[in-house]
Order: sequence, then C-alpha cells, then structure tokens
Amino acid sequence: MDSDFGRNAFVNCLFDKAYEPILQALLFCLMRFGLRPRIASEQSDAGTPRLERILELIKSSRYSIHDLSRCQASRVNEHYRLNMPFELGMDFGCLHYGGPPYSDKLILILEEKPYRYQAAISDLAGSDIEAHEGDYATAVRKVRNWLAGHGEFEFIGAAQILAEYEDFQQWYYQRQLSAGFSDDDIQDYSTADLLRAMFDWVDQGMPRH
Repeated sequence: MDSDFGRNAFVNCLFDKAYEPILQALLFCLMRFGLRPRIASEQSDAGTPRLERILELIKSSRYSIHDLSRCQASRVNEHYRLNMPFELGMDFGCLHYGGPPYSDKLILILEEKPYRYQAAISDLAGSDIEAHEGDYATAVRKVRNWLAGHGEFEFIGAAQILAEYEDFQQWYYQRQLSAGFSDDDIQDYSTADLLRAMFDWVDQGMPRH
C-alpha cells in the first residue's frame, strides 16, 4: 500500500479544455487542505496500461472525487463516455470488498445537474451526489464542505480558498512571465505542471499579490 494513502486524493474526471477550470480549482482545494491530488495524467508511461495506472491510483488513495458531469455525448452519434462511471465502480469495489484500510475510503460524487445521473446509473439513487452547475467556484464549495464534514481538516471557508486560488493564479502568471514565458505559453500549461506549481506556492509561504 502507498505510504501516502491517508493523504492521497484521486480525481476521476474527463481531461479536456472545457473542464480544466473546474479540475484545476478542485486540485487547488484538495492541496489547500493538505491532501495530495492524484490524476491519471500525472504519468505518461506508455509502457503501463491505463487501466493498471487507474487501479494503482484508486488503491493508493483514501479520498476520491468522481465527476460524472462529462459522461454525456455532446453531439449526435457520439458514444456515451463510460470511463468515469467505470472507475467509480472500481473504487466502490475497493471500498466495500478490499478490507482495511480500504474500508476507510471516502468518496465524493459530483455531477453538473441535480439528478441527471439517475437516467444512466439508477443504482446510485439515494447516494449523496453534489451538483456544481459547471461552475468552478461551486465545485470548490462542494469539495470544501465534503472535507469539512469529516472533521479532520483545518476549518477554512470556501470564500478564503477561492481568494487564495486567485492569489496563486496571479503569483503563477508573474512567475512564468519572469521566467520568459509568453502569454500563449502560460495558457498552454498542462494541469500536471500547474499542480506542481501549487505545491511550490505553498512551499514559498502562499505569497499574495
């Protein structure tokens, strides 16, 4: 088992440009509470099958966030995306059948619209699923409330987290400009690179601008 199991947080979502504002804000929120966000794109080892990497992330993380909001097809004849529900199912299996310490796993399910998931996964009826309405600030509030509800973390409000996220973004932008990056370069950063910068920001005392 990963020695960081107790602070690892697996985020299961679709990686596309439209979702990046929500994903990056969620990663910041998790990091701000002292957790170590884990995402499938953090590794690019072509020799390791994706499913094997996902299983390892699930097994190594006590906390998991599964966002089902990007599962729907966006145009005619496009297939429904099943990766996120599939990975959620694997995580539930780990929680219920893995035994200790996996029986202590904590799972948050997000959606964009309330109750929309019931049309596709009716087995989740009765589960606590939070809707973020496609808004990154709302998503941060949902994650903050989920973590705060377990009483294991610093008592900090969503408004403060969002203000600190803005501080981080300004710090990151100025750091990249000073390092010779153009606006286009900065806009083209990867989420994995941004996550590393978030930890750098914390290590430097969370400077404000």
